Amino acid sequence: MSNRYFKLLMITGLLIYGTLTIFPFLWMLITSFKPVGDTFKLPPTLIPSLLLTDHPFLNFELVFQERNFLRYFINSCIVAILSALGQLFTCSLAGFAFARIKFPGKKIIYGALIATMFVPTEVTIIPEFFMMRFFGWLDTLLPLIIPSIMVGAFGTLMMTEYFKSVPRELEEAAFIDGARTFHIFYYIFLPAARPALASLFVVAFIHNWDELLRPVLYITNDDWKTLPQALMNFVSQFEAEWTLLLTGSFISTLPLLLVYLAAQKHVVQGFVHSGIKG
Repeated sequence: MSNRYFKLLMITGLLIYGTLTIFPFLWMLITSFKPVGDTFKLPPTLIPSLLLTDHPFLNFELVFQERNFLRYFINSCIVAILSALGQLFTCSLAGFAFARIKFPGKKIIYGALIATMFVPTEVTIIPEFFMMRFFGWLDTLLPLIIPSIMVGAFGTLMMTEYFKSVPRELEEAAFIDGARTFHIFYYIFLPAARPALASLFVVAFIHNWDELLRPVLYITNDDWKTLPQALMNFVSQFEAEWTLLLTGSFISTLPLLLVYLAAQKHVVQGFVHSGIKG
C-alpha cells in the first residue's frame, strides 16, 4: 500500500471516528432547540425547529427559571474550581517532596499513597460519611471539596513524575546561589511544571464536575445541590423529561469543553513529560 493511500485511509478513519464522537454532543444541542413533541418524532430530524419560532430558547428558559438550574450551576462551579485549585496546591507540594526531598519512609509512604488509587470510592465512603457528619458538614459544599483536596493520589503521582524530569542542575545552581528549598520549589519547579499543573487542573475539574455519589449522600438541601443531582430531577420512576434533560446535559457539558480547550496546549505536554498516558 502506497503512502498516499495509507494517509487517505487514516484521514477517512479519523473523520468517521470524529463524527461518531461528536454526534451525541450535536444531538444534545439540536434537541435543546426542539419542542417537547419532536424529541421522539419519526423519522428523527436534525432541524432545531425552535430556532424558527418566537421563543428559540424556550427549553433553556424552562431549565433556568423553573428548575433553578443557575443555582446548581454556581454550586458545581464552586466545587469544581476550589477542588481543582486545592489539588494543585497539595499535589504540587507532595510531588516536590517525593521527587526531590529525602526523608525516612519516603518510598513506603509514596507506595501507600499510590495504592489508594486502586481502592474504589464506594469502599471508603461510609467512614467518610461518618466523618463529615461528625464535623457537621452535611448539607454544605465542604464534603465535596475537602476530600478531593486532601486525597489526590493521581495528582501526586503526576507531579512527582514531572518534577523528576526537571534537570537537577537547575536545583543545584539555585542552591549554590543561596536559595532555600521553598524558593527552589516556588521559583524553579512551579514555573517549569505549568503544563503538568494545567493538565492536573483539567483532570480534577472534570472529575469533581461530574461527581454524583458524594452529592447524593451529603446534600439534601436543594440550595446546595450540584448539576449532576439536578439532571436526576428530570428522570422519575415512570417517565423522563428528555428534552429538558438533554438541554441540561448540554449546559452541563459546555464548561468542560471550555476548560479543556483553554488548557489544550498544555495538557498533552503535561502528560508526556510526566510519563503518564491519559
